[in-house]
Amino acid sequence: MGANMARRLKDRGFHVTAIYDANRAAATELASELGCAAAQDVSEVTAASDVIFTVVTDDNAMRQIFAGTGDNLLVNARGKLFVNCATISPEVHVEIEKLANKAGAQSLEACMASSITQAREGKLYLMCGGNEDAFRKAEPILKELAAQIRFVGKAGEAAKVKALVNMVMNINTAGLAEGLGLGAALGLDLTMLREVFSQTGANSRVLETDGEDMQNREHSCFFSAAHAAKDSGIALELARNLGLDLPLARAAEEQYDRMIAEGLGDLDKSGIAELTFKDRHKHSGDRV
Repeated sequence: MGANMARRLKDRGFHVTAIYDANRAAATELASELGCAAAQDVSEVTAASDVIFTVVTDDNAMRQIFAGTGDNLLVNARGKLFVNCATISPEVHVEIEKLANKAGAQSLEACMASSITQAREGKLYLMCGGNEDAFRKAEPILKELAAQIRFVGKAGEAAKVKALVNMVMNINTAGLAEGLGLGAALGLDLTMLREVFSQTGANSRVLETDGEDMQNREHSCFFSAAHAAKDSGIALELARNLGLDLPLARAAEEQYDRMIAEGLGDLDKSGIAELTFKDRHKHSGDRV
């Protein structure tokens, strides 16, 4: 996601000054493509830039790049603006805003409800949270990356919305996999079944993005099962803190956790169909 956002910004005339990736080879390759520096330390990105975008995996990674001992993004960060796009716990976004403000910088959460293709085309759906002044400063850049932008409110609020988006998406994905898996076991034509789904109450955005892939066992990764499990976990933790029981979300998370346990966590979330089709439960070696 981050690489394609950088490509998009360069295409739109922005000066991409430096990039950092824990995978040094990936950073070097992208930097060569973009004509920018491949920073060896995250603090080098801050030093070279006015606006810094972050896209990381989870809460621990976010805390590490902003509060790690020695090298971190907030070294000499006064006057800088951080735009944080990862799907992480809402309270971590609040923590990062406080740390950034203490360092004389600003931060904004810009949670993405889109995938790799949309990042490259500048058609992301962004949900933003934080100080409104930070949002207004970031907005001209965000408009080059997104087809739609919503300012939700204070820090942490956009992350709550994003957690719910992914929770519902993951439930829909698991439900679609079960519908197609049962249809296959019944001997139904799955192309016909998907068409009927699309014209009835079984329709969903997930049907459009994942249905054919489930049928054809094409699970090239755009959004991994491991990330689906992590994001459902964020929503479930929010629910637990409020004393709410969400059985469907819990069941979906359990399915994605099972994928991870069975070595399928790097597949796209559509790979959940590997658990529901009767002839696939052994996960034979011909899966993509």
